[in-house]
Amino acid sequence: MLTRETVQEILQPLRDPETGKSLMELQRIRDIVVKERTVRLSVTYRSEDVRASLEAQIREILEAMGAEDIHIRMRPLDNAVSGATREEDNDREKLTKGHAAGMEQNTLLSEQSGVHFIAIASGKGGVGKSTVTVNLAAALARQGKKVGLIDADIYGFSVPDMMGIEEGPSVTEEGVIHPVERFGVKVMSMGFFIRENSPVIWRGPMLGKMLRQFFADVAWGDLDYMLLDLPPGTGDVALDVHQMIPQSKEIIVTTPHATAAFVAARAGAMALQTDHEILGVVENMSYYVCSHGGEKDYVFGRGGGGKLAETLHTELLAQLPLGAPDNHPSEPDFSPSVYKAGTESAGIYDEIAARIAAKLEESV
Repeated sequence: MLTRETVQEILQPLRDPETGKSLMELQRIRDIVVKERTVRLSVTYRSEDVRASLEAQIREILEAMGAEDIHIRMRPLDNAVSGATREEDNDREKLTKGHAAGMEQNTLLSEQSGVHFIAIASGKGGVGKSTVTVNLAAALARQGKKVGLIDADIYGFSVPDMMGIEEGPSVTEEGVIHPVERFGVKVMSMGFFIRENSPVIWRGPMLGKMLRQFFADVAWGDLDYMLLDLPPGTGDVALDVHQMIPQSKEIIVTTPHATAAFVAARAGAMALQTDHEILGVVENMSYYVCSHGGEKDYVFGRGGGGKLAETLHTELLAQLPLGAPDNHPSEPDFSPSVYKAGTESAGIYDEIAARIAAKLEESV
């Protein structure tokens, strides 16, 4: 069976003709998405002849492994922010310098900016917090809002992959970063500046500095909403966000399971202790809808989200079904985790977005 890991493994022997290093290690082959016998990936290389040769080699290798539908996006290296190690290092250096000009111009964190900040939090991992974040951002954008999204889960960044983002942000010589836009949402993530599958081994102060750079050096433009996908739990990043953005509101994500809700209450308690308003609770994986009879099966139990909302003195915003978008990799707007407009789950997210917008914009 083809998986992302097997594709990475079988392409590992491909070498850069100039340096002899693995193209996978250099990140010249990246953005690999595998679904059944369909494979999507991108290749960056300076020489057009080499790109053509690589495309032919990759197709031959993947076809031999059983891939039937192969989509290869060929990109010149000079236009790719995150291709070779040299370009990656240069961009990371620009990102972490702390440019005075960018910080002087930045008013995003000012209460007078008019931007509504919403942090999406959870007590533990695996409850679908990032899925809720990207779909809520897309839903707000569908309603005509100008939306930014910061993947603040710096250790476990996943937003670029979940949204099907294949390119990185552009960085000017002055150090101004232009976020990637996808589904009408402007996105910034640590994942754009870390080599694929490389671990982030940083201490708290460095994480806080990186978050500040995301606000200071990124050309966000006019925004109505900024969503932050927080790491699970109540660690350094969550605390930095609470201190950095005192006006931020919060949404807590849990599953119906009693233990998940109990742990999520800690994240909610942290928000309350730092005077951050909780907009509500989203209960994810609430039920599974049988594809034949349409009956609901409550595989993780019932009541966790409602009980958590009651504990935190807030409302239960929605109960989302267990499932994944039925998106095909051959589609131009493919993403593994964003539901298309018109689907049942997208409709639920549209309702959440409308309720949140009404609540926040009425209070201005």
